[in-house]
Amino acid sequence: MTRWDEREMSGWGRYPVVRSRVARPERRADVFEAFGERNGHGFLAHGLGRSYGDAALIEDGQVVLTRRLDRMLAFDPDTGWLRCEAGVSIEDILEVFVPRGFFPPVTPGTKFVTVGGALGCDVHGKSHHVNGCWSNHVRRVELLTGSGDVVFCDAENEPELFAATAGGMGLTGVILSLEVKLARVASPYFEMDSIRVENLDHFLEVSADSQTTTNTMAWIDCVTRGRGMGRGIFMRGEVAPAELVPDPTALDKAMRLAAPLLDVPVDGPNWLLNKGTIRAFNEVYFRRHPKGAKRSVVHYDPFFYPLDAVNNWNRIYGKRGFLQYQLVVPRDPEQRALRAVLDEITKSGMGSFLAVIKEFGDQVNGGLSFPIPGVTLALDFANYGQPLYDLLDRLDAVVEDAGGRVYLGKDARLSRASFQRMYPEWEAWKAVRDRWDPQGVFRSELGKRLGLCAEGPA
Repeated sequence: MTRWDEREMSGWGRYPVVRSRVARPERRADVFEAFGERNGHGFLAHGLGRSYGDAALIEDGQVVLTRRLDRMLAFDPDTGWLRCEAGVSIEDILEVFVPRGFFPPVTPGTKFVTVGGALGCDVHGKSHHVNGCWSNHVRRVELLTGSGDVVFCDAENEPELFAATAGGMGLTGVILSLEVKLARVASPYFEMDSIRVENLDHFLEVSADSQTTTNTMAWIDCVTRGRGMGRGIFMRGEVAPAELVPDPTALDKAMRLAAPLLDVPVDGPNWLLNKGTIRAFNEVYFRRHPKGAKRSVVHYDPFFYPLDAVNNWNRIYGKRGFLQYQLVVPRDPEQRALRAVLDEITKSGMGSFLAVIKEFGDQVNGGLSFPIPGVTLALDFANYGQPLYDLLDRLDAVVEDAGGRVYLGKDARLSRASFQRMYPEWEAWKAVRDRWDPQGVFRSELGKRLGLCAEGPA
């Protein structure tokens, strides 16, 4: 018998919070046993909990935590193909394979993501314009489907099921294992150019000049209006050749000493992040970078995962939590949609503490996979309640009118009607999902809210 514990659960944004029955399987056989005990309840896999909203939550449902299914099963050093269980994290891959000269082909802004979760959200990263999404480097996905059968799927075998699983937010089944092709790297360091951009137009000029660089992104100030709207720091980088790698001794020692100190042990007060403190942070961060560009050689941790250095950084927003809002809009020479979004934010007084912008490439994976050609902007908002929800509704309208969409892996409140207009592929996606799960076994709060799965007992 499976041990089920009732507990409160939330995503990384700590909003919303639901109660579920939770199991912690240690082995594959435990997943099948738990699956057989669902008794009509919604069933869902949950990795390391880094999706922000309600994609990995199910109220009064049954959740299996896959983080202990973390075995690496096989690796071919000639090709870079790694076979592993779904609970293996990007951090695990980095620790084992970077010393052997391999790196994940695509990585989001945190390494605390399981490979199963990476496929469920079809994560992208700084390299999307070159490397696409996680699913573009995956094969032989082992999926527990609604019938209880295990199916292997990828671009060659059951391609419709694979396409629905990539970005399908766990609603096609439980990912048990997969193969991912790691990329060869000469070192764990990156040559990084950081360039101060003075406004949105300047960002787009630098971005256009950086399309042959593998990794690009920018922090922008989303509270300044007028000529400085969209100012920020643009960063781009490539793996550093071995001859440029610094002596790692001092860096490693400093990181070990700092690690236990970089923690947010308690919830921050609700007043900590407000219009004044956000404006001050943006001003200081922008001004500390000199005009023009500078080059440095940095370890992959600060290059890809700066926030991972601070444990529990989500507590800064207090018990109310926060909502991340990530959008993508098609390219537009005048950037009318982006300007309208930034204008709405500055007028609202609810500035984003962190704002990241980059250009996606032309790779489109279909289904519910988020990236389309255009510019993507990710924003973090303290949960101000209804005034924030009203602001996000207005942003939805701007994004929708521009032919853009919102990232489901970070969403907590998008309306069903807006979702269906943003993702016109949803009906074709749902037809595939329903064919493999006709009883509606796999459910989530996001799926119920958006009309992607059953709302009641199967």
